[in-house]
Amino acid sequence: QSFLREQARQHGIILVAGTMPVVTRPASPNGVVETIADGRVRPASLVYSPDGLLMARYDKMHLFDVKVADKQAQYMESRSFEPGSSVVTVATPLGKLGLSICYDLRFPELYRRLLDDGAEIITVPSAFTKVTGEAHWEILLRARAIENQCYVLAANQGGVHNASRETWGHSMIIDPWGNVMARVEKGEGIAIAEIDLDYLHDLRSRMPVQAHRRL
Repeated sequence: QSFLREQARQHGIILVAGTMPVVTRPASPNGVVETIADGRVRPASLVYSPDGLLMARYDKMHLFDVKVADKQAQYMESRSFEPGSSVVTVATPLGKLGLSICYDLRFPELYRRLLDDGAEIITVPSAFTKVTGEAHWEILLRARAIENQCYVLAANQGGVHNASRETWGHSMIIDPWGNVMARVEKGEGIAIAEIDLDYLHDLRSRMPVQAHRRL
């Protein structure tokens, strides 16, 4: 975490880092910090200010315990990770961020909660596998952007990690209309796009789908 703080401070940026293994639970309302006793960690997304200060922490709610038609065949995140339970948004000069991680992407109710809490920009640091990513990654990201009328910033790990594990890559930035504004398909790279909150709020005004909700 000290490296992340220094990177945010050195470059004068808001840095959203994920996914980071954290051995403690978030502090309780009275300031008590508990260490996870069973050897697992919390998979966290951490947001740092341009001053290097921790602005927010989100612990992944949905753990990837699934069978996938790839060489690894089965993934059991619950063996290593303890899930979080809190929905997290954070106000920044760029707009209000709504935090999520990887497998969370398949649960639209989380993103509706983020929207209800004022999210304008959704972040999704991820490690989608090649099999799941090729089939679903872009579709799910664009759906979350469209249905919530939010920008989506989604960095996805990509490459061959060992004999049985390959991740999809294809990091991308999506606007509230569902357009892919920038992407990095494979390998290291930087995707750059302009966040226009006036456009976002104009779109929400012209197509007020949130006001039309019945459930």
